[in-house]
Amino acid sequence: MGKPVAMTGNIAVANAMRQINPDVCAAYPITPSTEVMQQFASFVADGKVDTELVTVESEHSAMSACIGAAAAGGRVMTATSANGLALMWEMLYIASGNRLPIVMMVVNRALSAPINIHGDHSDGMGARDSGWIQLYSEDGQEAYDNLIQAMVIGQEKSVRLPVMVGMDGFIISHSIENLELLPDQQVKEFIGEYIPSFPLLNIKQPVTFGPLDLQDYYSEHKRQQAEGMKAAKPVILKAAQDFAALSGRNYGLFEPYRLEDAQIGILTLGSSAGTTRYVVDEMRDRGIKVGMVKLRVFRPFPMEELREALGHLQTLAVLDRCDSFSAAGGPVFPEVRSSLYDLPDRPKVVNYIYGLGGRDLGVSYIEQVIGDLQKIKETGRIEQLITYLTVRE
Repeated sequence: MGKPVAMTGNIAVANAMRQINPDVCAAYPITPSTEVMQQFASFVADGKVDTELVTVESEHSAMSACIGAAAAGGRVMTATSANGLALMWEMLYIASGNRLPIVMMVVNRALSAPINIHGDHSDGMGARDSGWIQLYSEDGQEAYDNLIQAMVIGQEKSVRLPVMVGMDGFIISHSIENLELLPDQQVKEFIGEYIPSFPLLNIKQPVTFGPLDLQDYYSEHKRQQAEGMKAAKPVILKAAQDFAALSGRNYGLFEPYRLEDAQIGILTLGSSAGTTRYVVDEMRDRGIKVGMVKLRVFRPFPMEELREALGHLQTLAVLDRCDSFSAAGGPVFPEVRSSLYDLPDRPKVVNYIYGLGGRDLGVSYIEQVIGDLQKIKETGRIEQLITYLTVRE
C-alpha cells in the first residue's frame, strides 16, 4: 500500500513527476498549471531528481525543447494549460508525427477570449486531433495515477506516441484531497527503463528527424501513426491491469456505474463524474433506472467498447465541458453518437454543454438532465438535441 497524504492535484502530479524522474523537463508557467512546475522545480533544486529543467520563454519553446530532448533519446515531461497549450499547437503535431513519447500534464482551462483562468475542457479538446493519446481525470488521485501510467503507455514500442493527461483546473488542481502516493521504488519499477527507438545521440546509427516528406511517403507515415494510436488501446488496458495489481485502483477505457439494468444513462468525463454519480444514486433510491459512464480515455476513442456498454439504453445524455462551435454540439457528443449509429435499436442521444469557464455543475442540473431523459424515454421524441446547461439564456 502507498502513503496516505492530503495535497492538491497539482502537487500530487508534481510528486508523480518526481517519482518518474524524467531526463528533461522544459516548461513555461501558466495558470492553473504553474504550481506543478513550481513544485517540481523545488525537487530539482533540492536534488531529489536528476532532471534537466529547462526554463524557456514561451510554451511553444517548451514543447520545442521537449521534442529535441525526446528525439535525442530522453524521457521527457512537461505541463501546461489553456492558451499555453494553444501556443504549442504547431509543435504538438511534430511531437506525435515524430513518434516521441512525451508526457504532458494539461490542467484543463478555458481558452480566451474573453480571458478566463478557470476550468473547462476547451484546451484539451481543441487538441483532440493532434495525434496525442488523451486521458482525463476525475480527481487528484486519478491524475496522479494517470500520469504514471501515461509514461508506460507512450513508451511502448508498438505505440510510441505522446500522451496528455487532463485534470480540471482549480476544481482538481487547487483542491486539497486525501489520496495515496505509491512508494518511489514501486513507481520506478513500474515505469521501467526507457529504451528509445532511434535516438539522435546514437552516433553509430545516425538518423534524421524532421525531413521533408512529400507525396512519396507522407501517407504511409501517417498510416503508421494511426496504427500506433490503434495499438494504444490494449496497451492502456494492460498498463491499467498492472497498475491495479500495484495500487488496488482499477482503471479502464471508461468506468461504467450502475449501468447493467439502466434504461437511461449519462456519459461525462472529468470532475463532473463525482456529482453525476451522487445523483445517480439518489435517483436509484427513487426507483429511476439510471446509470452513468465516466469516460477516461478520449484518444484513442473507445468506439466499440462504448457501443457494447451503452447499446441497451433507451436514452443517453452526453455531457461536454466545452463547445466545438460546429453548431452541432460539443466534441464528445458526435463521437459517442456515431459509435451507436450502427446499432439496430440504438439509444436516443442528446447533448448538454455545461460548466464553461469553471461554472459549477450542481446537483439540480444533473437532476434536470435525468428528467429530460425520462421524458424522451416516455414520448420517444427529442425536442431539443443540444442544450446549454448552467447557462443563462
